Amino acid sequence: MTDPTRPTLRPNQPALIACDVDGTLLDEDETVTPRTRDAVRAAVAGGAHFVLATGRPPRWVRPVVDALGFPPMAVCANGAVIYDPATDRVVSARTLAVDVLGELVEVATRVIPGAGLAVERVGDRAHDSATPQFVSSVGYEHAWLNPDNTEVSIEDLLSAPAIKLLIRKAGARSADMAAELAKHVGIAGDITYSTNNGLVEILPLGISKATGVDEVARPLGIADGDVAAFGDMPNDVPMLLRAGHGVAMGNAHPDVLAAADEITAPNTDDGVARVLERWWR
Repeated sequence: MTDPTRPTLRPNQPALIACDVDGTLLDEDETVTPRTRDAVRAAVAGGAHFVLATGRPPRWVRPVVDALGFPPMAVCANGAVIYDPATDRVVSARTLAVDVLGELVEVATRVIPGAGLAVERVGDRAHDSATPQFVSSVGYEHAWLNPDNTEVSIEDLLSAPAIKLLIRKAGARSADMAAELAKHVGIAGDITYSTNNGLVEILPLGISKATGVDEVARPLGIADGDVAAFGDMPNDVPMLLRAGHGVAMGNAHPDVLAAADEITAPNTDDGVARVLERWWR
């Protein structure tokens, strides 16, 4: 639906900007630089919608919102969750059913011996005390520096639907793990990864950042061709391919570089800002 108060876009300007967070919007210090923040805010002031598209769960979105200085809609968990930071509300969530989780865990433990397992769950808000949100097998070794998991038995791990299953093996390569899992998972879920540090994620079948961005764009009357998307890792590929203009960061994975319409500077050199400044000066 068109907003009559929103500035009119020029023909070359995208109506919606979908931007990955880690390795894309954020620099190596995990901050939004002043140049990138100003470029994003100028795009929004000029009439574009800005959407975060991240593998992060909703509870890890607030620092990004604070750095930007405004609360954009967020496609979280690689498309499984649509989250509105302005109201701290989970708008929608797609989940892996308990029986599907059981099938996937059986495959993962057989195909990748010694792997740790975890599931991400979601409540009605980013921090829902009634819903333990990151639940892992005992001894699960995080790929990130900010662990917030609750260790449980495999039976408890499989006791409720989840927005994604995480399979972690320290010292392994995510690309190798994903390739091996792909031989066995079939139609149970979609495999992706956002780091090559031995972590693979499985989402509900058919879910990706592309479907999440579409869920936000469609009610606004924005077609795929009017979307510009930025990313750096394989979990961004579906989004870049679907967007009218897909932009890979200079630091991007080879699969992302191959999928992009344009390659910008790395995230350490304001790559997102350099493209936005071309459209909004």
